[in-house]
Amino acid sequence: MERNELYPIFLKLHNINVLIVGGGNVGLEKLSFMLKSSPNANVEVVATKFIPELEALVEKHPSVKLTQSKFKKKMLKKRNMVIACTDDLEVNKRVYKLARECYLICNIADTPDLCDYYLGGIVTKGNVKIAISTNGKSPTTAKRLREFFEEVIPEDINKMVENLNEYRKTLKGNFEEKVQRMNEITKGLKNNE
Repeated sequence: MERNELYPIFLKLHNINVLIVGGGNVGLEKLSFMLKSSPNANVEVVATKFIPELEALVEKHPSVKLTQSKFKKKMLKKRNMVIACTDDLEVNKRVYKLARECYLICNIADTPDLCDYYLGGIVTKGNVKIAISTNGKSPTTAKRLREFFEEVIPEDINKMVENLNEYRKTLKGNFEEKVQRMNEITKGLKNNE
């Protein structure tokens, strides 16, 4: 049986530098997705032209910069992460090749073989965030799972998280004792039936 071997991480996009190459509908989708989770993400979008919707989105986010230009290798300097989503596969492949040479993680839209990571479905309720991956096989399934979790996770879960955080700060003892106590308190979240 095939297994999803992706390693999920939650990036602080306001602390790193992201480059998006492409100013069309897919660039808008990637940037929108990113800003939905991380509204202060440091992003530069490079393209020879931008659709008006992308320009309008960038106007609302001062941490995002538009650069009207063809992609150049020097644009990869001081980056941590790259997304290429132009309508020219050769440009996208060049971005991927150059990003790999610079040891940057890269995502080439709709080309799983040229992706070091995928942008999965995300559910956010306050401090609780759930990422969903189908290993790049079915974005529609990820979308349906996201919708399901958005419905079943209570809106007030953030209050519970905040209360548990305050309680955790009051615990005494070593790390193992604290973990055991927190496990006892939260075991009601798991349905054992």
